[in-house]
Amino acid sequence: MDIKRTRVRKFLSKQISHLNEVIADMDGMVSDLGFEFYRVCVFGSARIKADSDDYKQAKELAYALAKHGCDIVTGGGPGLMEAANMGAKTATNDSRSIGVPIELPFEPDSNSHLDVKYHHRRFSSRLDEFMRISHAVVVTPGGIGTLLELLFTWQLLQVDHISTKPVVLLGKDMWSGFIDWMKNEPLKRELMNASDFDHLVIVDSVDEVIDHLSPEIKKFKEQVRPKDTLTNP
Repeated sequence: MDIKRTRVRKFLSKQISHLNEVIADMDGMVSDLGFEFYRVCVFGSARIKADSDDYKQAKELAYALAKHGCDIVTGGGPGLMEAANMGAKTATNDSRSIGVPIELPFEPDSNSHLDVKYHHRRFSSRLDEFMRISHAVVVTPGGIGTLLELLFTWQLLQVDHISTKPVVLLGKDMWSGFIDWMKNEPLKRELMNASDFDHLVIVDSVDEVIDHLSPEIKKFKEQVRPKDTLTNP
């Protein structure tokens, strides 16, 4: 019995130690990133190729956001994540291209357009990190992984587990049918509230995304103290 208890204690001790390391890493990431930039998380498919219109639009989106002084956060992988990170780097200003890649056997490495990179082994911790470091979310076309990220964000907003943040769905052809289904099935069955849809907005162009986020970006910049006031009060 004593041997079993000792083994259990050692196991729990290791798990607690690992959890503390994860928490410390997450805190460190936020500290490293700082708080002076508005960060937009761009979710989207890893499968979309560079010659597609969706790829070009994601790159254009990130470029425009970076030019407005935003950091760009993605999963750090290929496809639309690569397009967004590339667009942020192309802006060539102080905005940063941030990746939060996950270890997957069919994605051997993150894309090459990252200023900051933090690896995760589990989708759960990665999703939490996206929410932890972003001020807004833009969802571009994607499959199961992108839907997971959208629904995770949406539920946390629904139950007030995160502070209110804009969630923009880019591509009416992609997202209108999904939202219609949510209204025709879960909403009609009273499995959710009509007010839950207030958390989302569907747009069809980069300009519409910028128009929707610009007031939030401006408000954020007004709340951040200039660097010189921190050193010279």
